[in-house]
Amino acid sequence: MIKEAEQYLNNIPMWASKKNSLKAVRDFLSELGNPDEAAKIIHVAGTNGKGSVCSYLTSILTKAGYKVKTFISPHLVTTKERFMTDGEPVDDETFCQAFRRVKDLSDTMTVRGYGPPTYFEFLFYMFMEMCSREKPDYIVLETGLGGILDTTNAVSRPVLAVITSISMDHMQYLGDTIEKISLQKAGIIKPGAPLVYDGANPESSRIFQARAKELGCRACPVSRKNYTLRKRGETYTDLTVRTGTGSLDIRIPSIADYQMANSALAVTAAVMLLETNAAGAVRPEHIKKGIEESFWPGRMEEVLPRVYLDGAHNQGGMEALARTIERMQQETKRPVSLMFGVASDKEYPKMIEELCSRLDISHVTIVHMHTERSAGEGELAREFQERLKCSVESFATVDEGWNHFLDTKGEGLAFCAGSLYLVGEVKEILARKS
Repeated sequence: MIKEAEQYLNNIPMWASKKNSLKAVRDFLSELGNPDEAAKIIHVAGTNGKGSVCSYLTSILTKAGYKVKTFISPHLVTTKERFMTDGEPVDDETFCQAFRRVKDLSDTMTVRGYGPPTYFEFLFYMFMEMCSREKPDYIVLETGLGGILDTTNAVSRPVLAVITSISMDHMQYLGDTIEKISLQKAGIIKPGAPLVYDGANPESSRIFQARAKELGCRACPVSRKNYTLRKRGETYTDLTVRTGTGSLDIRIPSIADYQMANSALAVTAAVMLLETNAAGAVRPEHIKKGIEESFWPGRMEEVLPRVYLDGAHNQGGMEALARTIERMQQETKRPVSLMFGVASDKEYPKMIEELCSRLDISHVTIVHMHTERSAGEGELAREFQERLKCSVESFATVDEGWNHFLDTKGEGLAFCAGSLYLVGEVKEILARKS
């Protein structure tokens, strides 16, 4: 049954590409029993870092003894990854049960005159159906695109909104300036619900503060001044995070620089839940253990010795990744090789420039991903060749490119980046070989 469900889901874009209104989404939720009204919802938006923050918060709340359902996107290998229970993907039976319920409801609502659910809407309804049955204490809800018109924004009463870092991505939908994108993301802020947000960008901060004030929300920015690096090991980073009520020493199971800001956001959000009595069971030890024992695949994930997968897929994400690689190269004095694939609708010249301007790259492997959105390997190769003097080689498949990538990396540091599609394909290769 699960293969048939996956096939149906993957074919949805062929007949349902027009988003439904939030009112229509609300009507679907009503048919499912308004499951969003029975749980405490933490709504997470932003350009980069949403998944990591969701993972940290899920882990913290689970350690505190709460039952937590988490909705994330995209998935890397299987659609089940989008539906998490206490940090683990749902089982086949739960997945298929929710699929059948939503498929039947979709057929009924279409007869009534509603538009068929888009791919993302269908998955969101499946998640909320799971929540209706399982009745979690908390729902950690990641937006898809934007905030104002995002399908997930049909939920009406979150207990907390979190907005991660903002950068230029999906401009065709969200706008071509940081201000326009920030206004879209600010759409998840709801009357009375506290807001924790990344305060690194002054332009975004002004918009979030103004919207929170307008809606009577307590707003808490998190910036570089809120955390201090204490120590960095081969597989971890130790931080001190300062919140309004004190400070907390935490260990992040990652060496990525960008995870310092993401973990500080999660810690501040957890403290906010405690302060507002929305999560009274959370204690400092739960926060510390939750962060240290969290795992988020495809984000500076070391899958082989000195071989890392990272889902950076826009300019902001690539800038953050390049800073981490630059530091690692300076510390280890090792050469850097790169495997790169990217979606054609991304600003990949700027992403490539970010890598080439910061790093001493010894070899580049370009791959064509198994998606119609993949940018042509020839065009990507030219972008690198214009900026580098090293070898740049292209492959028609990720399988071929991966083998070459491993054969040529030597004793250096090797990074696979550019798209979550690429990370997912590599993880499938690794699973076959394990």
